[in-house]
Amino acid sequence: MNNYVQRFLLEDLDIRGAVVHLDSVWRQMVQDRKYPEPVMQLLGEMSAVTLLLSDQLKQPGRLTVQLQGNGPVSMLVIDCDKNLYLRGMAKYTPKISVQPVPELLGHGRLVLTLDKDSMREAYQSIVPLDGDTIGEIFEHYFRQSEQLSSRLFLATSNASVLGILLQKMPLTDERDPDGWTRIETLAATAYDGTLFAHTSEEILRRLFFEESVRIFEAQSISYGCQENTAKICEMLQSLGREEVNSILRERGEVIVHDDICNREYRFDALAIDAIFRDAGPTVH
Repeated sequence: MNNYVQRFLLEDLDIRGAVVHLDSVWRQMVQDRKYPEPVMQLLGEMSAVTLLLSDQLKQPGRLTVQLQGNGPVSMLVIDCDKNLYLRGMAKYTPKISVQPVPELLGHGRLVLTLDKDSMREAYQSIVPLDGDTIGEIFEHYFRQSEQLSSRLFLATSNASVLGILLQKMPLTDERDPDGWTRIETLAATAYDGTLFAHTSEEILRRLFFEESVRIFEAQSISYGCQENTAKICEMLQSLGREEVNSILRERGEVIVHDDICNREYRFDALAIDAIFRDAGPTVH
């Protein structure tokens, strides 16, 4: 299983954590997107963090994480449901160059939205962007929301994403005053990306070879973009026949682009007529 989240516990130190690894799911997400390198880097790291957040939710649901700013990368969106079906996208200006993360994002905010069936309204948390990296932005969020010292170690390539989360628990310093610093230092060696090809067990044994590591069952991650013509038809119906017909007269067809899944839906006159007769539309 190459797309997974796997929790672990450094039992003697009372430090918990998780490893996330993506390969085929990541490649599906960015396929045909032609994102420049800085955008790929940000989106990969965001994907890893969103999965780590989703996996530890006390009330599982659909988690949507957005970074919104006034920089060259104006928006990053990652969406993950309770079954770890992942999808995401980025918006950015053309001819973007490699720059520090604060300059790429500019001034903005981090928005986390949790939606679950049992909730009347989605829960939303909004905090300012605070940090020089994606990891630091979310470490700041953890400090604000959970009052736990947390570290994130993230690495992205065109083919894979790797993320490691560490969280300091109440008894960590009592167990070993130097334990947290030691484990942080060891985990930082994951930055070079040499661990992409290894399993989570191999990664944890290599990083923390002198520690007692308890590894829990891995959770599988899947790509969350399936074709959903019915949803698009409902959206067109909500616009109303008159507005949809005006688009049809102007352009000869109605084209709907699903940005987050990078999929295009095209409807000709016959398909539009079928939609508004509540019949199965013909889509090509």
